[in-house]
Amino acid sequence: MATTERATFGGGCFWCLEAVYLELAGVLSVKSGYAGGHVANPTYEQVCGKATGHAEVVQIEYDPALVSYDDLLRIFFTIHDPTTADRQGNDIGPQYRSIIMPHDEAQAAAAVRVMAEVAAAGIWGAKLVTELRPLDIFWPAEAEHDDYFNRTPWSGYCRVVIAPKVAKFRKHYADRLKRPAA
Repeated sequence: MATTERATFGGGCFWCLEAVYLELAGVLSVKSGYAGGHVANPTYEQVCGKATGHAEVVQIEYDPALVSYDDLLRIFFTIHDPTTADRQGNDIGPQYRSIIMPHDEAQAAAAVRVMAEVAAAGIWGAKLVTELRPLDIFWPAEAEHDDYFNRTPWSGYCRVVIAPKVAKFRKHYADRLKRPAA
């Protein structure tokens, strides 16, 4: 029986991260949700109201034999801007902060290591502001947020914001995409 692990990241709107990670080989599922706040079982409207303290995050279930946590992190730092506090493009507010929420000490150590790697490479040309905070509770988002990009590719947000991030991922990680079933 294969062993699976979970990773939890926030890097702006959860729809963007979900759309990318759903295409990555080794990823079994991605669930949008909320974490890092002080309100139990928050709603999308509450989180968007900026008073719950939650970040929009994705929880990724993956097979570590096929994709490493370090690689999940490297992709994370490729598909969002980790140098802007509480903001990704026109999405502004604490719910859009860059955050890594390790599930254990090994993930925390990997996050520190990969953050140092990204900072040393100078990829973004500015200091990383990514928050590193252990996962406390993950609250799943409402069902209408599931697979948002694939369900509504025609929407303005998907075309203008999500599609370029997915295209960037596909270009940089073409060898890591899931292959269609034969």
